[in-house]
Amino acid sequence: MAAVVDTPERPEARKTRGTVPAKHIAAVVVGNALEFYDFLNYSFFAVYIGRAFFPSTSPTASLLASLGTFGVGFVTRPIGGIVIGRMGDRVGRKPAMILSFSLMGFAIIGLALTPSHARIGVAAPILVILFRMVQGFALGGEVGPTTAFLLESAPAERRGFYTAFQFWTQDLSVMIAGLVGFALSSLLNEQQLQDFGWRISFLLGAVIVPFGLWMRRGLPETFHAEDAAKAETIASRKYMWIAFLGLLILASGTIGNYTAEYMTTYAIATLHMHANVAFGATIAIGLTGVLLELPAGALSDRFGRKPMMLLFGTLLLIAIYPAYYLINRFQTPAALFSATAVMFALLVLCNGPSIIWLTESLPPSIRSGALSIVYALSIAAFGGTAQYAVTWLIRATGSPLVPAWYWIVATVVGLAAMLLTHESAPRALAKRSRRSEPL
Repeated sequence: MAAVVDTPERPEARKTRGTVPAKHIAAVVVGNALEFYDFLNYSFFAVYIGRAFFPSTSPTASLLASLGTFGVGFVTRPIGGIVIGRMGDRVGRKPAMILSFSLMGFAIIGLALTPSHARIGVAAPILVILFRMVQGFALGGEVGPTTAFLLESAPAERRGFYTAFQFWTQDLSVMIAGLVGFALSSLLNEQQLQDFGWRISFLLGAVIVPFGLWMRRGLPETFHAEDAAKAETIASRKYMWIAFLGLLILASGTIGNYTAEYMTTYAIATLHMHANVAFGATIAIGLTGVLLELPAGALSDRFGRKPMMLLFGTLLLIAIYPAYYLINRFQTPAALFSATAVMFALLVLCNGPSIIWLTESLPPSIRSGALSIVYALSIAAFGGTAQYAVTWLIRATGSPLVPAWYWIVATVVGLAAMLLTHESAPRALAKRSRRSEPL
């Protein structure tokens, strides 16, 4: 197996490392959260978007068409990872983050303003698909540069905490989307949600675009020209094993993440619960992540990435089936919210340290591009298909417990890959080194 190599950094970069300025964290948080809010918001309103752009006599067929378009956004994510992610390793993290954010702003405004199928016919779904492809391209190039920036800005012993802001912002966006969806579904009836309610949710995100661009333009650069030169000579093959394990681990995590975020659609379409109750599950997911992502990163700094992944991954594997059984047995808001929160809490404590491990296991000269590509490939191949596959399997088997089995298989694969990783946390490695020193 390949060992983790801590590539030397510029002396001036080491000198400036201390406490990361709050305004820099805020610039990354606002931009990252908005991009994920816009991208994931589609899945939360998939039922209504399906009716607007993919009308059908079968509600399930309409939902499948909508989720299929949701999946289209994942097709272009690897392309964005290659183009924008590698741009972060050539030009710098900052220009790459500004480009991805600008593209996402353009796409979300276009999607929100696209007329329905009833008004412009087949042009409506075509436009929706095109805007989803732009969204996927933008988001595919967002994760690598932002995560690299967070890790490179942080003191070595607190890399986990600061890098955890990547997943924290994603969960923040889920929570905000859930709150917006809950408010809209409480204030509007079903027809109003279908006609214009879901558009309001997207446009609320678009309002933040100018503010986010302004904040990102003020960021410093953490990547430098001599690092770019190293990218041409580094032996990337030695990191292929790390990338492969990262792909399996992230694939497992993203299946869990998107299966959990499917809970809103699952509650509406399968359990036939009211929309505002269903959006409560989204709030539970987002709130759980917001509360636990940063502590998970800090704990991984102290105890190591690998122990965190293995312990909480095993607990998650044990909890998935009972949680889904309780949701289906009682079909109450309390059962839905509590079971969803428990599963997602365990996922956060397992999955959060995984992206930290992958990011710090890659050298700076290929970090942004490699992370973007691995992350986007895992999301495209497994996250983008998860909700569609679960919906189809529920329809084919008639079993409402399909999401549990789907998630369980993914978790087993992820745990197997985690067993093969090496520890990468500087503090954990230092403790291990001290213990091995002769007395």
